Amino acid sequence: MSDKVEATGMDLLKEIANVSGKGGLFRILKPSRAGVIVESLDEKREKTLIGPTARVSVLKDVSIFTDGEEESVPLADVFLKIKELHGESIDLQAKTASDKDFIEFLNKILPDFDRSKVYISDIKKIITWYNLLSKYVPELFVEAAAEAKEEVSENAALDTATVDTEVKEETTKA
Repeated sequence: MSDKVEATGMDLLKEIANVSGKGGLFRILKPSRAGVIVESLDEKREKTLIGPTARVSVLKDVSIFTDGEEESVPLADVFLKIKELHGESIDLQAKTASDKDFIEFLNKILPDFDRSKVYISDIKKIITWYNLLSKYVPELFVEAAAEAKEEVSENAALDTATVDTEVKEETTKA
């Protein structure tokens, strides 16, 4: 029996990181005295030791700035919206698409993103990260979609119970 607890849905994002100066994404395996051991999310699945001075950003902690009531939206929510609208992969290519294409893409996903704080390079990273995650960690989206569907069902059941209670109250008053 394994002591490892399996992460579900978007909780897997706490195991995935971006390392400044290195392309792609990495699965965090375990800490060591000299830093943290990571595995690349690609065909090679190379294990690397990342030193303590490297800037490591865990995707669970990344969010997108907005102009709306919320100051930012978690990257996990953005990924789920992308999955809903684009499916398995995003076809925008960094070399051939224009800046306007990238802005329009994010505008469809997150209409109130803060255009003064979210740069084209950030949008390109979001697309690259999404495509990597969709290809190498597809369970992330499958489990997250199931969790979201379950939450919607629970909310619908609560709404129905609330309506039933309100109808009974109205009937007894009459």
